Amino acid sequence: MTFWDHLEDLRKSVMHMGLALVGVTIVLFFFKDFLFDDVILAPTDKNFYLYRLLGVDFNLSLVNIEVSAQFMIHVKVTLVCALILSFPYLIYELWRFISPALYENERRGVRGAFAFAGVLFYTGLAVGYFVILPLMVNFFAGYQVSTDIPNTFSLSSYISLFTSTVLTFGIVFEFPTVVAILSALGVLTRESMKQYRRHAICAVVALAALITPSGDPFSLMICTIPLYLLYEFSILICRKGTEETESESE
Repeated sequence: MTFWDHLEDLRKSVMHMGLALVGVTIVLFFFKDFLFDDVILAPTDKNFYLYRLLGVDFNLSLVNIEVSAQFMIHVKVTLVCALILSFPYLIYELWRFISPALYENERRGVRGAFAFAGVLFYTGLAVGYFVILPLMVNFFAGYQVSTDIPNTFSLSSYISLFTSTVLTFGIVFEFPTVVAILSALGVLTRESMKQYRRHAICAVVALAALITPSGDPFSLMICTIPLYLLYEFSILICRKGTEETESESE
């Protein structure tokens, strides 16, 4: 294929992605009540499952202080949800574009990584939504510098917390996908990841402390465990290097 043929394929892939996002966005726009009442705002309700499980009781008030904020937030949230729901198709289009440039042995490994990318992405979203976000909401709702100053959150600040937290975990959970691709391309080996395991543990704990503002041991543990398991899982799916393979064969 010539350079211009690749550009044409890229144009088609981008156009297909754009049309998919627009289509899903239009459909979701008409499900505003379900999207906000049952999904987006659910972690602000004291009856959310994690709060009942932990025996947490709190009151959280949201207010809108900008004229056009609710409409713009509706559009923003709809776009983010459309991106989430369209993720498997976007991955497919990306794979369809890059696969012709790979050798057959590379294509086999990268194909498996792309196929599993959607599962990891949605798993990360679930951890962020059902575990991490409620812990953060509960912490910020109960944190006061003075009892004379009650907490009343703006709708915009809550939506920013929601999207950043949930999407961050969706992206972080793609780490094994990146490892699998680099391994298939011969850039990363299993022994190199084992060699830096201690460094990875420190990085995982630091990342968990960064994204769990409460700082209590329980929240830190809840966040650290899945991140560390991701690293160990990445080691398992990473290919063995030449030296390790030869030593095992002997």
